[in-house]
Amino acid sequence: MTLRLLFVRLCLPVLFIVVLFSPALLAGKKKPPAQPVNINTANSEQLQLVPGIGPATADKILQMRKSYGAFKSVDDLLAIRGLGPKRLEKMRKYLTIGKPVAQHATPAKACSGCAKSKAAPANSPPKATTPPTADPPNDEPAEPPL
Repeated sequence: MTLRLLFVRLCLPVLFIVVLFSPALLAGKKKPPAQPVNINTANSEQLQLVPGIGPATADKILQMRKSYGAFKSVDDLLAIRGLGPKRLEKMRKYLTIGKPVAQHATPAKACSGCAKSKAAPANSPPKATTPPTADPPNDEPAEPPL
């Protein structure tokens, strides 16, 4: 009985510690993304694919991008509180910078008089064009306007 009690007293705490820390160990072994993540266009879920970026850091990146505009360099992430040089170096190979996609881009409005089609409509006959007439060469210098 004493041997059994000793076994339970030793194994139970070890078992408890293993169960307690196993989710943390599994979470640390995140599979990195197949291609680098563009920090100027990625959403929270895409950012969280990068090892070292969790929900809180992804939200900070998105908030910084919203407040200050597009990142010019991966090093701009150093301005985020809690993200230091060592952590950034581990994440750098999974991050990239690209131009942000315009979300609400509207084409420039052209005036109706300026927008003429270059091709004639298919159902109308082509217009006859006359070649431009060339002015005869003039050897005399032009008179300056008065």
